[in-house]
Amino acid sequence: MKKTILAIDLGTTIIKFVLFGREFEVIGEHSKNYQLESEGDFIEFDAEGYWNTIKEGIKELIRKSEIDAQAVASIALSSQAETLVLLDKDHRPARKAISWLDNRSQDQCGRIREKFDPKDAYAITGQPDVITTWPITKILWIKEHQPEVFSKTHKILMLKDYIIYKLTGEFVSEYSVYNFTYYFNIITKKYWKPMLDFAGIDQQQLPALIEPGKRAGPVRGPVSKEFGFGAHTQVNAGALDQMAGMIGVGNIRKGMVSETTGTVLAICTLIDEPVFSEAKIPCHYSAIKDKYVLLPVCESGGISLEWFKNTFYKEADYASINKQVENIPAGCNGLVFLPYLTGVNAPEYHAGAKGVFYGINIKHSGDHFARSVMEGVAFLLKKNLDYMESSLNIRINEVFSLGGGAKSAVWNQIKADVLEKRIHISAHPQPTALGAAMLSAVDMGLYPDLETIAEKVVHTKETYRCHNHDDYKQPYDTFLKLYRRLVPLFGA
Repeated sequence: MKKTILAIDLGTTIIKFVLFGREFEVIGEHSKNYQLESEGDFIEFDAEGYWNTIKEGIKELIRKSEIDAQAVASIALSSQAETLVLLDKDHRPARKAISWLDNRSQDQCGRIREKFDPKDAYAITGQPDVITTWPITKILWIKEHQPEVFSKTHKILMLKDYIIYKLTGEFVSEYSVYNFTYYFNIITKKYWKPMLDFAGIDQQQLPALIEPGKRAGPVRGPVSKEFGFGAHTQVNAGALDQMAGMIGVGNIRKGMVSETTGTVLAICTLIDEPVFSEAKIPCHYSAIKDKYVLLPVCESGGISLEWFKNTFYKEADYASINKQVENIPAGCNGLVFLPYLTGVNAPEYHAGAKGVFYGINIKHSGDHFARSVMEGVAFLLKKNLDYMESSLNIRINEVFSLGGGAKSAVWNQIKADVLEKRIHISAHPQPTALGAAMLSAVDMGLYPDLETIAEKVVHTKETYRCHNHDDYKQPYDTFLKLYRRLVPLFGA
């Protein structure tokens, strides 16, 4: 029987399922949407409902792929990082899961800063500042505002940990996701006890941590029976989605950069040793053992275009928006967008920052606004790469792009022109799932290392080259000045 790897990418609103064969050929793929519940700063969802959606997706993929479920040798996971799931003593959700997009915990960020000097914490967590994204801030919020929930919480998990538990019955996670909790020491690869003590967290409430890409355990009996898996089917803990994506596009050596324009904009480059810079670039433990990654994450990525589409272009799809903005000139006739709809982390770290359209005149159409959103995200990408090049002497000539944004030819060309660099697009339609599957294949002993697999299966489909950098110089300068001048209005 031909063995397969089932890769599952646990996204914010979309869960993707890809079934790979022995040579990493795609046997089948499927996706399921999941709706978040949003009210002001509160963004939550039903964790059990998320799990049920995963179960439906697995069954539908197996049925659609027409394979024997017994052939699934491994389930490899990639995932968003900071979404928080609390379980009671019966291991049921103690409350709704809190999305990483949730912004309720600004007061708790201030209290953490008062107790822990951010500069000292940077050298431990790799995170230059405390922001509402980090789970530790949500845990403190629950402790203060929902003490009855906090007191009955038996396990404190990230979303991927919860799915691992549902599949295996084990409380296990891996290092790359815990980079983002603000209670993980990236040097020692252990939990940061002073922060746990401050928040009133017992380490027994947290999962055991292993290296990324290692197996968490076999699929437990009842679940295996439900899907029709064999007793041999293992669950691989996988990695953070951004790091799995790095591997899937071949970004596994120093000097390479990949960027993901998905819900967030994430930028990744591999380094040998941790770096804590004056430019405050986030530094994380890598999905590759004993390596590190500089990984600025900008929440205002693809979510900016998604917001614009859902708010103003409800009847349009992304393909039609792409076609319409092609005819709008570079620089959008003076219209500039600051994409800070959910505040800004890298490189400024300002939770109060706001989205701004600047330079509007009567000649601007909706298509100008759509293109300005794409350009604003490209400017944010450039700002971060400039920080990395100027502060760390990292020479960046080429960028590997992935995520939903990489499907847009016009957006890819905007990035190439703004950055004045080549933009490479992976030939594989699901590089994040591919990266998770590659990690699993090495762990299973099917291949000796990631380099061997990358040489075999990682290819570039298309390359975008800079054709028009000059027309973006003035808009980018305006973008930089706008933020600096508006900071006093954004508040502390």
